Amino acid sequence: KEYIIQPETKAGDVVLFSEGTVHGAMAWTPETRQRRAALYRFSPSTNVYGRSYFGGEDGGWPKAMYEDLSDAERAVLEPPYANRLDRPNILADGSVEITTRHERKKQHDREVF
Repeated sequence: KEYIIQPETKAGDVVLFSEGTVHGAMAWTPETRQRRAALYRFSPSTNVYGRSYFGGEDGGWPKAMYEDLSDAERAVLEPPYANRLDRPNILADGSVEITTRHERKKQHDREVF
């Protein structure tokens, strides 16, 4: 424990670090609260993961993860993928719209990919 740093955080705080940093988590002991984590990775669209990022036929998180989520919360759980695919975007009012590319560009992608 001599080299372990446990940040003291309050509800709603966020801890950011590079995935290149050696990191881990101490044991989670509260029985009445969940620990949640969000993984954000940034890369050029030509370098992103495909829709099968999570593996399996359906991909995505386990179905139970989606229970009782709003459309915006579901959008946050989208895996990373290139913008040539339709994807949900969260608007300032919390609603979600699907952004899509022009049909001509989609047809090009179907022919090339």
